[in-house]
Amino acid sequence: MRDSDYLISTYRSHGHALVRGTPPENVMAELFGRVDGCSRGRGGSMHMFDMARRFMGGYGIVGGNLPIAAGIALSSDYQETEDVTLCTFGDGASNQGTFGETLNLAALWRLPVVFMVTNNQFGMGTSLRRHSAVTDLRRKGESLGVPGMRCDGMDVLDTHAVLAEAIERVREDRRPLLVEAVTYRFRGHSMADPEQYRSKEEVAQWRERDPLSSFGQLLLREGVLDEADLQRIDAEAITRVDAAVAFADASPFPAPESLYDDVYVLDREVEGWYSTATAGARSQLGAVAAEILSGDRAPAGPSNEEIPQQLSSALAAAEDAGEPPEEPA
Repeated sequence: MRDSDYLISTYRSHGHALVRGTPPENVMAELFGRVDGCSRGRGGSMHMFDMARRFMGGYGIVGGNLPIAAGIALSSDYQETEDVTLCTFGDGASNQGTFGETLNLAALWRLPVVFMVTNNQFGMGTSLRRHSAVTDLRRKGESLGVPGMRCDGMDVLDTHAVLAEAIERVREDRRPLLVEAVTYRFRGHSMADPEQYRSKEEVAQWRERDPLSSFGQLLLREGVLDEADLQRIDAEAITRVDAAVAFADASPFPAPESLYDDVYVLDREVEGWYSTATAGARSQLGAVAAEILSGDRAPAGPSNEEIPQQLSSALAAAEDAGEPPEEPA
C-alpha cells in the first residue's frame, strides 16, 4: 500500500491502526478513553481513526464498513487519483446484505477497492460451514462481477505477496477484487465465549502455525536473524507496549465541557439537522453538562414521579378524543 491509499477496518482495528503508522501511544490512549487517543478518547476500542495516515477507522456494525469503502473509492475515482481502498472484514460479514450490495455497485462503477475477507473459520461461535452455503469465500463475489483471490493468512509472506498483487491490479485496472485470507481465531469471540463449538486439540493444531512465531523461525533458518535478535525484538516490543500504557495512563480524560464538541444538533433551540451552535452556545451547553456530571445540577425534564401521571393524562385525553359522539335523542 502507498501512503496515499486508504484502509478501512472492523471493530478489531488496533493492529490495522499500527500498521498504517499510528503511534502505539495514541492507540493505547484511545483504548483508555483519553484525549491523546487517535480519536481523542471518543472512539474507544472499536473506533480507531487516523485521517492523517488515511486509516478510515474501525466500525462496530458487522459489514457496515463495506459501503463506506465503496464511497471512499468513488471519491478517488471522481478525483482521478491512483489511490486504492483496502476494506477488511470477517467471514460472517460476507453474509450481510451490505456485502452483495457493495460488491455489485463496486463492480458496476469499476471502483478501485480491494475487499479482504478474513476467514478465521468462525462468525462469533458459528463455524463457517454452518453460516455460509459457499465456504470458498473468494468465489462469493464472482456472480457480482468481482473476481477472487486467496492467500494463506497464517503465512506473512504469502499474505503480503497476494495483497500486493491485488492492490496493484486494482490500481491499474480500476476494478474491484475480493481476497480471502484463510486464517484461524486462537481465542473466543469475547471474554464471555465458552468456546464449546471447537476442541482444544483443534486450537492447538492451528497454534503450531502461528504466523508470528512461524515467520520468526523462517528468518532464523534463512540466516536473516539469530536467536539473540529474536529475543531483543521481543524485549523491545514489550518495552514499547509498557511505554504506551504509561503514556495512556498519564493522558487526561476529555474535559466535561467538551461533551458537545463535534455534535451538530445540540438542543431544541438549534433548528435543523444541518445547524451548529455558536461558540457561546456550545460553551454554555458544555458548562451545563459539567454541572450535571459533577452533581451540582439536576438534568432538565420531568422527574420519574411525574411520568406516570403524564402518561395517565395522555391516555385519558386519547380515550376522550376517541369516544364516539352520543346518539341524538
